[in-house]
Amino acid sequence: MRLRLLLAVLLALACAGPTADLAPDPPPASTEARCVAHGVVEAVCPKCNPALAAVFQSKGDWCTEHGFPESFCPICHPEREGRPSADLSAPTQDGAPAHGTRIRFKTRETARLAGIETAVVRAGSRDETIKVVARVVYDTTRHALVTAPVPGRITSLHVEPGRLVGRGAPLFTLESMELAASRSGLAAARSRVKMADERLLRHTTLLDAGAVSARDLQEAEHELSSARAALSALEALFSHLGSGTGGSYTVGAPFAGEVMAPQASLGMTVGGGQLLVEVVDTSVMWAELSVPEVEIGRVGVGSEVTFALDAFPDRPFSGTVNYLAPEVTVDTRSVVARAVLANPERLLRANSYGQASVVVTHPRPVLVVPSAAVQRVQDVNLVFVQLAEDEFETRRVELRAREGEETRLISGVAAGETVATTGSFLLKTETLRDSIGAGCCDVE
Repeated sequence: MRLRLLLAVLLALACAGPTADLAPDPPPASTEARCVAHGVVEAVCPKCNPALAAVFQSKGDWCTEHGFPESFCPICHPEREGRPSADLSAPTQDGAPAHGTRIRFKTRETARLAGIETAVVRAGSRDETIKVVARVVYDTTRHALVTAPVPGRITSLHVEPGRLVGRGAPLFTLESMELAASRSGLAAARSRVKMADERLLRHTTLLDAGAVSARDLQEAEHELSSARAALSALEALFSHLGSGTGGSYTVGAPFAGEVMAPQASLGMTVGGGQLLVEVVDTSVMWAELSVPEVEIGRVGVGSEVTFALDAFPDRPFSGTVNYLAPEVTVDTRSVVARAVLANPERLLRANSYGQASVVVTHPRPVLVVPSAAVQRVQDVNLVFVQLAEDEFETRRVELRAREGEETRLISGVAAGETVATTGSFLLKTETLRDSIGAGCCDVE
């Protein structure tokens, strides 16, 4: 029984159909199971399957000294890595079987004993990604440019570059004549409000006694309203200036973050609105993605993004797209998309470049087969579609990606077709002229 099972791999090559002009992918790592003990492909190892030796010997392909087929003897031809040569006289110019080549077992019983396993091609449902260049920038809602609100002279700096500060932490102190005058005006405004309030109260009492007119009462109300407005404006000004007395004031951090290089020094005279300190919260950063114009229809707000830096290859950063620019960059023909990235360890730095993988919102349809179903001859990827219990057809396929035990295809097969998985290597071997099982071999 075992002899019959081993010899069931001998097939008859029937007919070849037209070839398909498909762009091949770079050669993937070999997925063929190897016989570790003997250094050849397990499916054609004559040491493990002694019945195969007679087959090779009948073809004149035998190394008597080492007990392997001469064509891929691991000792005589170590460069072939124990694999039957695919670079033989094949039915097409590129050395691979033609699209549509059929392989038929001699009998259905032989097909059954061959033990070739199959799987159904299914439509792809996994997320698809595109890879784009990305640059790290600050989140502008967490980046503050702290300026001098009024002209003055810096009398104290409370921070240095790189320090982490909390919200309201003192940054610098200024001495300003304008501020001293404003503080005097603030005291006067408070006094004015107090006097106007007392006057209105007095006029209200006198109106009941007939000592003042209604017009006098209206004037008192207007004076109080005007005094309160002036006081409110000055208090709003000092709420932004920070704490201090007289002409001195201290400005605090608008939020928790890291202090960038100060633009000021002690004793420096500054003008109102002059930049003095930057504070940035780097716990969240933005990645600006350069999405090719042809791909922009497949990226949208909410698309998931994984960003990687060469400096941290094992530390991906995840986020989502929250903005797409309304224009295409002329020089690069790309669209800027922005993704929000959590950066709790503060590893991301502004102006760093890396690669971002974006999960597209409208993935192109793909077909999924087990990786064991895909064989490679030269630069051509093949699968074998089962037409009947004892017949298979060679299909040239274009790969989208290999992902472990599954491979996604773009073309060459249709959803619902059945393909060979385990044993497909033997079908590939049969399609190569002069290799094991080529042509029609009678099995006794």
